[in-house]
Amino acid sequence: MSPRRTLLLALYVSALFYASPSSANQPNILFIVSDDLQACMGSYGNPICQTPSLDRLATEGVRFENAHCQYPVCGPSRASFMSGLYPDSNGIRGNSSKIGSFRAVTDSLANHPSIGGFLRHNGYYSARVGKIYHMGVPGGIEAGDPGGDDPDSWDYAYNVLGPETFSPGKLELLSPTRTHYGSNFARLIVPDDQANTQADYLATSQAIAIIENRAGDVSTRTNKSKASPEAPFFLAVGLVRPHVPSVAPKRLFDLYPEKKIALPEFPPDDLDDIPAGAAGMKNDPRYGMNKKQQKQAIAAYYATVTFLDEQVGRLLDTLQRLDIRDNTVVIFTADHGFNLGEHDCWQKLSLWRDSTRVPLYISAPQFPKSAGQTAEQIVELIDLYPTIAELTGLKDNAPAILQGQSLVPLLENPARTDWSKPYAYTVTYNKGQAINTQRYRYSKWGDQGEELYDHKTDPNEFNNLADSPEHAATLKQLQSHLEDAQNRTNL
Repeated sequence: MSPRRTLLLALYVSALFYASPSSANQPNILFIVSDDLQACMGSYGNPICQTPSLDRLATEGVRFENAHCQYPVCGPSRASFMSGLYPDSNGIRGNSSKIGSFRAVTDSLANHPSIGGFLRHNGYYSARVGKIYHMGVPGGIEAGDPGGDDPDSWDYAYNVLGPETFSPGKLELLSPTRTHYGSNFARLIVPDDQANTQADYLATSQAIAIIENRAGDVSTRTNKSKASPEAPFFLAVGLVRPHVPSVAPKRLFDLYPEKKIALPEFPPDDLDDIPAGAAGMKNDPRYGMNKKQQKQAIAAYYATVTFLDEQVGRLLDTLQRLDIRDNTVVIFTADHGFNLGEHDCWQKLSLWRDSTRVPLYISAPQFPKSAGQTAEQIVELIDLYPTIAELTGLKDNAPAILQGQSLVPLLENPARTDWSKPYAYTVTYNKGQAINTQRYRYSKWGDQGEELYDHKTDPNEFNNLADSPEHAATLKQLQSHLEDAQNRTNL
């Protein structure tokens, strides 16, 4: 059978599963997605950035040490994990604002459900608050825009309308040679009494209202969705921080005076042995920040991370207050990582570890013995779709073309040694492609050259081993992984 006929058959079969009823004991799913978040939480070893709520979540579930995105840019990463497909498979390799995202862009996927659509058509009440698919930050937020949303995903969707750069306070540009808001560095210190006007506070308040609604007395509920009044919920909450501009209340900026911020250290010749594309996010000439401005940018970033963390805490407290925490799976992650001056590079698009690695916490109450443990194994964001399908008892109903694998075995036993995923696969601009294993990172930049790093001996990725004769066998093995990953994207 041809690959195309196989795909069409899989889509047809998955459509047949839409009518499957939900079980009364299926868990709720609270899926929280942050924007442009480096793994800078205390539970990931950062001694400066204050994240008590996420650190609390780490004690209530499993923290994944080696989780990687599939594209270090908002739009393609989000389309990837929501579809359960690699970017080269679903056709999204940029920040598309087209309604329907991958379902509209790729004809053969027109009937392929997102995570939300899959659960919605299998008896869940599915709701979105804020940015889950791509949405302009800033720009789309001020307009209350839905961005590149997929309406089939949701019974209810709420588009946050926040002030962003129009917030009270002084907007300060920190990157002299990068003035485009959304890709520059800027900070805006909001008066403390205006914190509740911010997009993430508003999104969290709406999410809390939805949780209260679904946890209330079903006999008084007016049901206008496909889901029954008793249906469990899938609530996707998209928080826009710490995406630039860095907007947060003054009390949080006060936590991070410049004197507490140390800039990342790297050798002066750090970028001399890598392909040009790998150094594309270098400070000069892209941002032109001096040392003071770099420290201000990091401090502002941390302030917004702490603001984000406070919103996560509000959501966790709500689950506890309503006595539904024990039947709610909480997943927190980011669309991709972020560079804060490592290798003199900033923001996203790079294939450095801090750019592709994402924080990932999964707290599934059905696995209480795993709470507080860390999974060191390599995982990918496309693994979330099959994970959610299994946690909800819908594993057998999931679309056959999903390219990730369920993380439930690691939730059962984070220390297991029989985890079968050999690598994570990430692509980016400039024809960049990366393979991350538990020990190595290999990258290829078209015909510009290659990179190879041994994280056991060189965790900061300073020494490119691609031309090292002693690592020729390792290089060959990782090149084989890359070829295998490319072949897997051909549906």
